Amino acid sequence: MRGWQAFFATVAVLSLAACVPQAVRVKGDASLLNAQLAREQALAHADHWSLQGRLGISNGKDGGSGSFSWRQDGERYEFTLRGPAISGMNFRLSGGPDGAVLEGLEHGALQGPDAEALMRKALGWEVPLRDLRAWVLGVRADSGPAELSFGENRLPSLLQQDGWTVDYRAWDETRQPPLPTRVFAARPPYKVKLSIESWQFQ
Repeated sequence: MRGWQAFFATVAVLSLAACVPQAVRVKGDASLLNAQLAREQALAHADHWSLQGRLGISNGKDGGSGSFSWRQDGERYEFTLRGPAISGMNFRLSGGPDGAVLEGLEHGALQGPDAEALMRKALGWEVPLRDLRAWVLGVRADSGPAELSFGENRLPSLLQQDGWTVDYRAWDETRQPPLPTRVFAARPPYKVKLSIESWQFQ
């Protein structure tokens, strides 16, 4: 029996790798992987959505928290953070394929080709924005190989990718497919915590 289970798990992994641009290692049986594949296929074209919630961030020395909203409109996005606990700042990050703009800074707006570089330059934060767009949906990013572990609810509990460990603490299982509501991402010394209060899809 174990031989057949290993065979089908291998087939499932190969099938999944054929559908997306990165390999995956899975801790669990083939049925868990197949369920995740179905989730990823269902969300493959989910690129028009918005969410609201709370965000906490730390670089090992400094940190803070605040409320945030995130709107994704295809390749264009707008991320707004409001939080007196984060250096008294409220800022908005927006952009798309043509670059990004970070507004709300003490010395004026910053503009550049890369949103992650702007965040790093202005705030000293290492936030994996490109990958986070996928991780917040509970799916793997296209940045490289990944390893998945699953919880008792048969949904991802841990995702390791691109040097980050993404811990899924809670899910909204009333949705189909289910969506995460608490996401903790860490790559020492950086930590990003998202508590999602509402999801909206167009």
